[in-house]
Amino acid sequence: MAKKDSHAYGASLRVWALLRVALGFTMLWAFADKLIGLGFSTCYDKKADVINVMCSSAVAAGGSPTQGWLNNATKGPLQDFYQSLAGVAIVDFLFMAGLLLIGVALMLGIGMRIATISGSALMLMMWSATLLPANNPILDDHIIYVLVLVGLFVVNKDQVWGLGKWWQDQSIVKKLKFLE
Repeated sequence: MAKKDSHAYGASLRVWALLRVALGFTMLWAFADKLIGLGFSTCYDKKADVINVMCSSAVAAGGSPTQGWLNNATKGPLQDFYQSLAGVAIVDFLFMAGLLLIGVALMLGIGMRIATISGSALMLMMWSATLLPANNPILDDHIIYVLVLVGLFVVNKDQVWGLGKWWQDQSIVKKLKFLE
């Protein structure tokens, strides 16, 4: 029976690895889209049905990654708070840095403590910016991402398909456990 349990645990770790990489890719794609405008949420002209890469909304062209969403998608009791953050330079920087660093950490399997905690905080903020969600009074994709990040935090020591084990063996990581 122990062999089957071990096999099942190994299989579940591979599923967690796929979730880790998929969520990392999602974060990196959002970063790239905001940076240069790949046309999925940034630089898509609905009227003309075309993607204008490097449009004025792209960060690389001087746009704000928070301006459109925070001004147009927020609702609920925290709407005024979140709209006050739209286009604020430090908020833009922290948002882009978060997408990039969380995405890289998840893709590589390194710095998972920081990545899962900060990623959860980012997702909870995005969820709270749209209270109450349109399709469900409590859950939306941001909460599902938080649950995945919590699961990744839990299985971090046993992760597969990444640099996590190598990372955790580094002397600085052993000294500064928050870097795990």
